[in-house]
Amino acid sequence: MVSIGSLTLNRSVIAAIGENPVSSAKKAKKLGADILELRIDLLSQKPQAVLEELKKLGLPVIITNRMKDQGGSWQGTEEERIRELLLLLPIADAVDIELCASDRDYVVNKARSAGKTVIISTHDFQKTPDNNVMDGIICESLEAGADIAKLAVMPGSLSDVLCLLEVTLHAKGPVCTIAMGATGKHSRVIAPIYGSVMTYGYVDVPTAPGQLRIDELKNLLKML
Repeated sequence: MVSIGSLTLNRSVIAAIGENPVSSAKKAKKLGADILELRIDLLSQKPQAVLEELKKLGLPVIITNRMKDQGGSWQGTEEERIRELLLLLPIADAVDIELCASDRDYVVNKARSAGKTVIISTHDFQKTPDNNVMDGIICESLEAGADIAKLAVMPGSLSDVLCLLEVTLHAKGPVCTIAMGATGKHSRVIAPIYGSVMTYGYVDVPTAPGQLRIDELKNLLKML
């Protein structure tokens, strides 16, 4: 089993936190979130001060500073993006870095040295690749040092969602898989049944297409 902080992951629900981070995080905890994800690229406040406040809530915190090509809003240079991410590493419990990031290995090594959980992520907002490609992405992420390989794809049909679930079921290590958009909305509840160790929900406003609110996710997962 894989953990983030002191929490062993098992169908765990993550609240993606961006705007109004402290109040959103407090609400997320009340709604039943297991973990907080701090999106540095969405913040207008100083990230370190925000992270310190979030840690007071007693939930594990993942940090990510999402690049534009992977659906993020970071406006600075790549060097600045990585520097901001690593500055927060000592306080965080886990870090999410993109598989395609040029400094991925550097971030992975820093995180491992600091004893932090490593998530290596890939987002495809255009399509669902075929099974062999998705398998390859997951294997490459794990081989690159991921404790969790995260893969989010855009399905064009329910068949695409089934393909992602099949890949999830047969993954060679811990994964977080998501089929985005309206067609894949149910995957945020179903993928954990097939082996996805965690799933993402929103507090007030979705941070990715097809997200469900945290309390909705928790209730549906309990029923299953």
